[in-house]
Amino acid sequence: MSEPKAYSLDSRQVAEATEQWLAKRGVTKTEIADLAYFLQKDYFPELTIEECLENVDAVLSKREVQNAVLTGIQLDILAEEGKLMSPLQEMIRNDEGLYGCDEVLALSIVNVYGSIGFTNFGYIDKLKPGILLKLNNKTDGQTHTFLDDIVGAIAASASSRIAHRKQAEREDTID
Repeated sequence: MSEPKAYSLDSRQVAEATEQWLAKRGVTKTEIADLAYFLQKDYFPELTIEECLENVDAVLSKREVQNAVLTGIQLDILAEEGKLMSPLQEMIRNDEGLYGCDEVLALSIVNVYGSIGFTNFGYIDKLKPGILLKLNNKTDGQTHTFLDDIVGAIAASASSRIAHRKQAEREDTID
């Protein structure tokens, strides 16, 4: 009897799947960059959407983020298709107010980027600007219980990344 083949998954495949699934669910990286811009424009007036997009790409390049995106989207789709067991099916399908696992999964992304990301996540989750408003709209037949929080977390993380880098640039010019 032969030995079972060792599990191996190409990181490129996971990164590509992440971007494809975001696109399939109607989210572009530019829309996420717009959220990061929204969060940081008042602190860094010279900030550009291109910089925000670079930071969104950097956040999306992390395997922890990719795992959260893929997991959350799959749970949303399963709920949409009615394939989860009750009462979880109803909780996710209806984005139940007391169901906090969607935020917990999103916080796994934000935790990579520190307290600025954490506070920005709470702020943007409450306001729901841009693509978050569309994702949170429950009238289009799609379930985005996890995805709206994940997108907010990616934007908040990119925002944190921007803040840390801009502050470091400022400190370098002071010396």
